[in-house]
Amino acid sequence: MSKSILLVEDSHDAVELSKEALKGCVSQELLDVAYDGAEAIEYLSATGKYADRSLSDMPDLVILDLRLPKKNGFEVLEWCRKNPRTRRIPVIIMTVSNLPADIMKAYDLGANSYLRKPGDFEEYTNLLKKTCEYWLYINTKNG
Repeated sequence: MSKSILLVEDSHDAVELSKEALKGCVSQELLDVAYDGAEAIEYLSATGKYADRSLSDMPDLVILDLRLPKKNGFEVLEWCRKNPRTRRIPVIIMTVSNLPADIMKAYDLGANSYLRKPGDFEEYTNLLKKTCEYWLYINTKNG
């Protein structure tokens, strides 16, 4: 069965790096991108420009930045955990923030993992590959 990812990232450069890094882990057709928090919620709720998407077609993994326009990553995470259709989808926070308050808040809201984006391209690529492999192919999905 094919695995899918929703990447929620507002930086077009980071999206392109992420697409390249995830090529070996997930088919590019199964890697969707939301460029802000509101778009991520529309995607996950199959509303707005995603109204034609099936609600039964949920991603297997969400990789979520915290610093997003319209709705921040905390708001998206909170929405995911309150929604019965999305509450069990693994949500990985991948952000530049290393603030203890951000880390605690993310876990309090139900993040499965909190990863700090490395500044080095190779480290960033390796981190994304390992994250994808673990959450899509090694971890036992609950539900």
